[in-house]
Parts: sequence; C-alpha cells; structure tokens
Amino acid sequence: MRYDPIEQSLFVNNRSRLAQLMHTKSLAILNANDFMPTNADGTMGFRQNSDLFYLSGVDQEETILLIFPDHPDPRFREVLFLRETNEHIAVWEGEKLTKEKAREISGIETIYWTHQFDGIFRNIVFEAEKVYLNTNEHTRNESEVETRDSRFIRFFKERYPLHQLGRLAPLMHDLRAIKQPGEIRLIGTACSITKAGFERVLRFVKPGVTEYEIEAEMLHEYLRRKSRGYAYSPIIASGKNACVLHYVENNRVCREGDVLLLDCAAEYANYNADLTRSIPVGGRFSKRQAEVYDAVLRVFKAARSMLVAGNVWDEYHREVNSIMESELIGLGLLSEQDIAGQDPDWPALKKYFPHGTSHFLGLDVHDVGNKYRKFEPGMVFTCEPGIYIREEGLGIRLENNILITESGNVDLMSDIPLEREEIEDLMNA
Repeated sequence: MRYDPIEQSLFVNNRSRLAQLMHTKSLAILNANDFMPTNADGTMGFRQNSDLFYLSGVDQEETILLIFPDHPDPRFREVLFLRETNEHIAVWEGEKLTKEKAREISGIETIYWTHQFDGIFRNIVFEAEKVYLNTNEHTRNESEVETRDSRFIRFFKERYPLHQLGRLAPLMHDLRAIKQPGEIRLIGTACSITKAGFERVLRFVKPGVTEYEIEAEMLHEYLRRKSRGYAYSPIIASGKNACVLHYVENNRVCREGDVLLLDCAAEYANYNADLTRSIPVGGRFSKRQAEVYDAVLRVFKAARSMLVAGNVWDEYHREVNSIMESELIGLGLLSEQDIAGQDPDWPALKKYFPHGTSHFLGLDVHDVGNKYRKFEPGMVFTCEPGIYIREEGLGIRLENNILITESGNVDLMSDIPLEREEIEDLMNA
C-alpha cells in the first residue's frame, strides 16, 4: 500500500479487546469487501471492510479472518485466509500478500490460502458453541448491494444450521467508538494532509475558476502525500450550490461575490478526516456574508466546547440547536414567534440548519458508534454547524474533527485556518 506501515500492535490489541467481549467457546468470522462492478469488465477501486482491517491490517480482497479465543488448539485461535497469487495474477494485477508479509502486518501466525477455507473451517467450527457473523448495522445504511458477509451468512446457515448465531456488529461498534493511540495518529495524518490541500486551495481560488479545478488542486496535494484521495465524494459548492447539502457535481464557475463551501478531506491508511470551510471567492466576505460566517463560528465554538466526556448525544444536539436558534433570530431569519409556534417534530431552525452537528469519525467517515452511549475519552467526533439561506444563495458550514480526552477535548484541526480574518488574509497574501 502507499501508506507507511502501521504498527502491528494496533491490530493485535484490537483482536485481544474483541476476544474479551466474546462469549466463551465462540467464533467470530469476518470477510473482506468485494470489488464492486461498474460496466462491462470494469470495477471500482477496492476499499477494505473496515471491521476486518481494524482487526488485521490486511488491505486485500478475498480475505477471511477467524477469531476463536477458546479453541483447544492454539493454532486455530486466530486464523487468516488470503488470496493465493499465481503467475497470471502477478502479471495482470501485481503481487499479492505472502503469508510472511501478512504475519508481519497482522501478527497472526496461522495463515492459509482462501481456496483452502472449506476444509480448514470444518476442523474449527464444530468446537464453537456460538458463532458471531458480521453485518452492516450502521443506522444510515440503505444499500441494496449484497456483500461478501451477507453471502457468507446464507452459506453458513445452509451448511451449519444448528449453531447458535450472534451479531458481531454491536461488539465492533463498542470497540471502534474508542480510538486507540495508533488510530488517533492515523486520523491526525489524514487531518494534516487535508490541511495541505486546503491551504493550496486558498492560494488558488479566484473568480473564474471552476469547482472541478478546485477539486483537482486538492486531490493533487492529497495524492502526493500518500493518501489514496478523498475520504468521501468532495463537495465544492459555490454560491447557491452551497445550500444543497450533498452537492457533488462540482461543475459551476466560481464568481465574484460567491461564498465557496468546501466539504473535502483526505483519507490515510483507511482512516478519514472530515473538513468543511467556507471561503469568499473574491478574497473578502461581504458584510452579510461575514455576519452569517461569524454566527456559524460562534455556534461551532460553543458546540466544540460541549464535546466532552459524560455528555449525551441527544442532549448535546438540543443545546446546540438552542444556540443556533438565537443566532438565526439575530440574523433576522427567525423570530421569537416562529420558535414559540414551531412543530416540535420539525423545529423552525431546520429551514436553515437541517442536519445534525456531529457524527462519529474513524475508519468510516460516518463511523460506527452508539448515540445512546455517553461521550468517552478516545471518541472522535466531527463538529459541523451550518446556516443555509436559499433565498440569498448563501450557505456556510464550518467543520473540524474533535478528540474527547480525560481533561476536555483536542481539536485535531486546530492548525487549519478557521477565523474569518485569517482566511481573508491568506487569500490576499
């Protein structure tokens, strides 16, 4: 892979932590993601299953991981299956992992080729009283595509119908919500790469450039710093496009007087940053734009201060919304009467602030975690309030990535320009 080697201890420790959550005499099974097709014989770029990567560090297709802490034979307590290479694969696709390299990455000693799975698995599975199978239980998941894990669940139920099955996802969500020091360093690297891309764009943006040119500038900076590219589809939205929350066409010419909303960040070693900035195309905010920017910045700073251990998701968002209501009243967008007579299921502020303020961040941009769990040290959240005024063609959002610690929080993007005057000064330097 293009990223630097990751300390093996991260994956060894992650497996150990999972083992402590598993029932006695239980087996966990994880599968790699598939290559997803496009058209004809085309495929999308490969992206590893986050849970499998978290537990092994193996970034290769057709991988299977077994974790069976209580197996009577120590060889079968951690088992990795890899796609075996051959001359044809080597010529057309390049080298695949050797067993020796996979041991070095993962710390797993027992490794077989994937085509050996059925025979080896039969010697393992009958010692298990419970089997944990993996599914995508993210609350935002709406995909209809069948995954390799889904196919395996069907295979397992047909082949081994009398085993007790369990859901692996809740255990993985519990573990992955708390980032280990090695993970925090990787997210920090993604943030540093993102910073370089944003600062490059500050020097580049001017009236007349297209949104896709800005996209190319930022991607150039990411790739040259060992990122595989954007952590998610980049939103480069000038003028009224900034009021479309998931605008990704990126094809409009930026004009004098526009504010440009940039929701763009890098990945590194499968870990993700998530940044949003709003900058004036002409280098200076208008009076109205500055008022809205400053209002969003005040909400951002207040929300960031609440991302501390012991807080709770719903309470946090209610407090942020209350602050946002005051700012919207101050901007003349809402009145006290609007608030008093609002529908509690769709508060008045939703017209101008329709999304949440924070989400978990890590191996997935919208990372796994439980909203009913109190905030704990080691959790990483985004902080991203915004105000979108469609009638004015103005949308402003500000977003940083925040690590919760024992003594408060750490802004992992504190060195990325955020203050309005700082952005204007850099754009006019």
